[in-house]
Amino acid sequence: MIRLVRIELLKIRTARMSFGLLATAAGMTALIAVLDAARAGGKFTPPLSSSEGLSFVVTITGFALLMALIMGIIVSSGEFRHRTATLTYLAAPGRGRVLAAKVLASFGAGLVFGAAGAAAADAVGLAFAAGRGFSIAVGTATLARYGAGSVLAGGLLAALGAGIGSLVRSQLAAVVGALVWCLLMESILGGVFGSLSPYLPFSAASTLGGARLGGGDIGFFAASPLQSLPFAGAAALLAGLAVVVASVAAATTGRADIT
Repeated sequence: MIRLVRIELLKIRTARMSFGLLATAAGMTALIAVLDAARAGGKFTPPLSSSEGLSFVVTITGFALLMALIMGIIVSSGEFRHRTATLTYLAAPGRGRVLAAKVLASFGAGLVFGAAGAAAADAVGLAFAAGRGFSIAVGTATLARYGAGSVLAGGLLAALGAGIGSLVRSQLAAVVGALVWCLLMESILGGVFGSLSPYLPFSAASTLGGARLGGGDIGFFAASPLQSLPFAGAAALLAGLAVVVASVAAATTGRADIT
């Protein structure tokens, strides 16, 4: 099993796609953070001198988390798109073990995406606050908690993505479906059925990184009066969903003929 995970990690490390997604995650996170930090203190955003305003900027990691999810999808669905699944299963006949290795490798890679997003948001938020002569209103422990949450959320979403990619197989359909769900469907469901908001996977991942519920930095999110899930609850929700999706994929499409 360890050997399979190492092989999958090698695939991820040597694919230009991985670095392209990572660069996009960090770059877009920094850009969104700059835009929000620049307008902090306006009509709709608290000033960076307040803990609420600075927290809003340093928790803008939603785009990085979305890229982690897409990376996980591509890790699994890429085998079917490039028709390498046959060779992979000939080398390692246990399809369930291969899928588990992809999920674990994606989790590890997703941690990097979460860390990149947190680092970019922190750098922008703290730089803007210092540049305007404000004291840092958010403590080091809180920043560390936000960063740890973003890192874990990136890993769990990437693991979920690996399960989705294996279940759907079509890379285009899986990626488009993930984008529609994260950017549109969760907003609609959260708006119509407000009590569902804390339990929607991408919303839970965002709050795991410290973002306020209904205050995501990508897509349309309506403010929610509900409390987000606690750290352990959000992590358990994402981990459980990743396990369920991967298990369904292993029991269904994982056994289908690929020739």
